[in-house]
Amino acid sequence: MTFRPKYITFDCYGTLTRFQMGETARAMYADRLSPEKLEVFISDFTHYRLDEVMGDWKPYADVLKSALERTCKRHGVKFIEAEGQKYYDLVPTWGPHADVPEPLTRIAKEIPLVILSNAMNSQIQSNVDKLEAPFHRIYTAEQAQAYKPRLQAFEYMLDQLGCGPQDILHVSSSLRYDLMSADDLGIQHKVFVNRGHGPGNPAYRYTEIKDIGGLPAVVGL
Repeated sequence: MTFRPKYITFDCYGTLTRFQMGETARAMYADRLSPEKLEVFISDFTHYRLDEVMGDWKPYADVLKSALERTCKRHGVKFIEAEGQKYYDLVPTWGPHADVPEPLTRIAKEIPLVILSNAMNSQIQSNVDKLEAPFHRIYTAEQAQAYKPRLQAFEYMLDQLGCGPQDILHVSSSLRYDLMSADDLGIQHKVFVNRGHGPGNPAYRYTEIKDIGGLPAVVGL
């Protein structure tokens, strides 16, 4: 696919920012769970975070704490609220994947870059600054009052940009949070960054790249 969109829109955490939920859990719970059980714990925590964002909007700290509490209950581990808060406080400290800054900076000279993130307004800018590339707009779940994968989040972004699904290229490393919903909304041009977060499915009609270094070629740069 070679397509020159009006905007390239991105998921942030996981796609651009190196998401470290798993590493944090391994450090936090290593003394309470065996290595085998800890990996199941991390997988369950991922599933509960997704479940927590499917309803009405609530602050991301509440999403994390509730998901962590449910995971702890499932595994017979005592939930400590301060540990949930630690997760939230760590998020703004996370930097980009190594492959991100240079290609993004190069693309930004030709095509406006946009972020749509499951974030709070107060946390996202620190992560964006670490990407070292200029962004045209940054939209959060707090602004949209909805988290991805809900279509409301994508609709908010399109309304704010004043464009239609046909005008953008959406880039994400997650089918479940981004690319499935983007497809449902009629966003034809999609890129799957295969960082190993989950399986792909070509039925969702995307171009696959292994990292952001492959994105300039997708848009003819």
